[in-house]
Amino acid sequence: MAFLRQFGVRLAAMAGVLLVLTFVVDLIQRQLPSDPARVLAGRTASPQALAAARERLGLDEPLIPHYLGYLGRLLGGDLGTSVSTRRPVADDIATYLPATLELVLVAAVMALAGGLLLGVFGARDGIAAGTVRVVTVAGASAASFLVAIVLLLVFYRDLHWFPAGGRGAALLAPGGVTGFLDALWHLVLPAVVLSLSPAVAIGRVLRASLREAMAADYVRSARAKGAGWWATVWRHGLRNAAGPALSMAGLQVSIMFSGSVVVEGLFSWPGLGRYLSGAIAASDLAAITGVVLVLGVAYVLLNFVVDMLQLLIDPRLRETS
Repeated sequence: MAFLRQFGVRLAAMAGVLLVLTFVVDLIQRQLPSDPARVLAGRTASPQALAAARERLGLDEPLIPHYLGYLGRLLGGDLGTSVSTRRPVADDIATYLPATLELVLVAAVMALAGGLLLGVFGARDGIAAGTVRVVTVAGASAASFLVAIVLLLVFYRDLHWFPAGGRGAALLAPGGVTGFLDALWHLVLPAVVLSLSPAVAIGRVLRASLREAMAADYVRSARAKGAGWWATVWRHGLRNAAGPALSMAGLQVSIMFSGSVVVEGLFSWPGLGRYLSGAIAASDLAAITGVVLVLGVAYVLLNFVVDMLQLLIDPRLRETS
């Protein structure tokens, strides 16, 4: 019952956050100095066409009625029409979103694996811990574009191991092993760049919480009974240290969606970042707000999932929340 109660509370909170997000996006659209009706109708539009565009967008309506109409269109899947592609924004996003999801998913797996290794090895005293500290400091201070340039110079220009950009085939598209390997080949460099900073952040949090867990009395009792360090970490340390690291992982994976905008530009990845860049250049307000909403909803949903996972892993949170 405690879990269901917490599930309901967090679900209601998520719905409230999404309402605030849509309200802020709608408010920003109304406050921008550029005229959305002029963008939609064209620079040479007649006054009648401009008035029709303003009526179509509901710009003459008061704030609340306009927001309710905007919310109703969103619930119906209508994100507006892109002035640059002349297609529904929902269709454009459906075209570009799979590439972004593919990139973020692979980068998230890399970040979780890297964070786990950094956290576990960093929690143990000795040379490994010192090496991990150096790696985390270097990784935290390296800018994404700088890492991307170094990787392209080394692995594309000098070694010719990986392509410089592009997606190749879709990762799960029917194409057999050859198509899968081609997709994976194109994913490696952008996914490494996107996962580096999140892996360092997850690793630092896991290292701190794991060191605290390994100093607890029940762990020292297990060690006194002859359990090895690795066995103690696996049976007792990770489970009790996973909460803070899981929170950080959820936050970092959510941030990856916004970070993918930069990485997609660096590697010519045909995802939402590339679509957003073109929309900004064309002052395509419907496309920009559509992408912002999708990224915002993804952020809120991921944090909701992480909250639920924390409740499942640590029963104490069900009673104390």
